Amino acid sequence: MLGGIIAVGALVLFAGVFLIATYNGLVKLRQRVQNAWSQVDVQLKRRYDLIPNLVNAVKGYAQHERTTLEDVTQARNAAVAAGSVRDRVQAENMLSGALKSLFAVAEAYPELKANTNFLQLQAELSDTESKVAFARQFYNDTVQNFNTRIELFPTNLVAGMMGFGTADYFTLQGEPEARSAVQVNF
Repeated sequence: MLGGIIAVGALVLFAGVFLIATYNGLVKLRQRVQNAWSQVDVQLKRRYDLIPNLVNAVKGYAQHERTTLEDVTQARNAAVAAGSVRDRVQAENMLSGALKSLFAVAEAYPELKANTNFLQLQAELSDTESKVAFARQFYNDTVQNFNTRIELFPTNLVAGMMGFGTADYFTLQGEPEARSAVQVNF
């Protein structure tokens, strides 16, 4: 009788330790996903801060390209205002397309390509695009770890009971142009 009580007690203790450890592990992974997203957000903010300066540098040389400049500004504002990961991904894809148009306009103005301020902005934007790509990759790797953990047995039982859901990846969606890199060759 005493042996049975000890066995049941040990089983309950093991189950409790398992639940606590699993829950805490999922919380840590969810926090890593949130941290990784905030790193993406930091790099995107840097990108957003550079874009108005780049647009202003181009304005002086390409005044009749008003539509392209307005498209870039609108795409930037939409990206800044996007809330969820899905909305942000969609807005970022539109912004990348608008930046491609801006760079195409800049190609037509040799005097702009020689402007020191424009060249500095172009170099900073190129550096920022690399940082954004790295932050996206890190975020997606972290999401993969989190989602895998949630879907594996027996963790999926705890995740389901505790309300853990999968996180969204930062993926390129929509038009094929969104899958190509922003060209910053001047």
